[in-house]
Amino acid sequence: MSNASEDVVHVAEVFAEVARALSAHEGLEATLHKIVNLAVEHLEACEFAGISLVERGKITSPASSNDIPKGLDTIQSDTGEGPCIDAINEHEVFQTGDLLSECRWPNFSKRAHEETGVCSILSLRLFIEGDTMGALNLYSTRSNAFDDTDVALASVFAAHAAVAMSAVRREEQLERKAQTRDLIGQAKGILMTRSGVTDDEAFAMLQAASQRMNIKLRDVALQVAERKPVAEAPQP
Repeated sequence: MSNASEDVVHVAEVFAEVARALSAHEGLEATLHKIVNLAVEHLEACEFAGISLVERGKITSPASSNDIPKGLDTIQSDTGEGPCIDAINEHEVFQTGDLLSECRWPNFSKRAHEETGVCSILSLRLFIEGDTMGALNLYSTRSNAFDDTDVALASVFAAHAAVAMSAVRREEQLERKAQTRDLIGQAKGILMTRSGVTDDEAFAMLQAASQRMNIKLRDVALQVAERKPVAEAPQP
């Protein structure tokens, strides 16, 4: 087998392993940490990795291979600029190989290099069908660490990561919906027994209390189910 063929086989084996590792049914936090650790393990030029999310105008770092990605996200949040922000907002891959002389993010770049020693950054948008979930950020202390092959492999890796994140989010949403249905059912049963109302009337009572108290229906149901005092109890 030629060297080129061996390289192709190796890449295929690596991404098969990544796909299997990310297909495990774990929570979102565990999946995000697995993503960054796999990135460091399998993407040769990557020394550190982190996942960044933008929530209410602030960058959060739910998963990092060490403290360096978290520190870089803090600097980006402080300055309001940087490659992961652009990757999320502009839906593109952003890359730099010489952070100290980088002009696109003047307030971020020099400070980031001086505080962390990072020279090269590769930020890739994590998305599914137009839904941007965040950015996968790869870092190296070497200059020009990421070449075209690294970018291509990282893009495939980011696609696997985005699919895994989306699947976990769907599972958690379905689980929350199921829990909410069970909770509302329990609360309706309590109201039906306590107030002698029908199923529909009990649900209407919960809805009315939710609107009066300006809290979610689930929270009203939780208070009823736990027999806790409700600021404005559901009325029959």
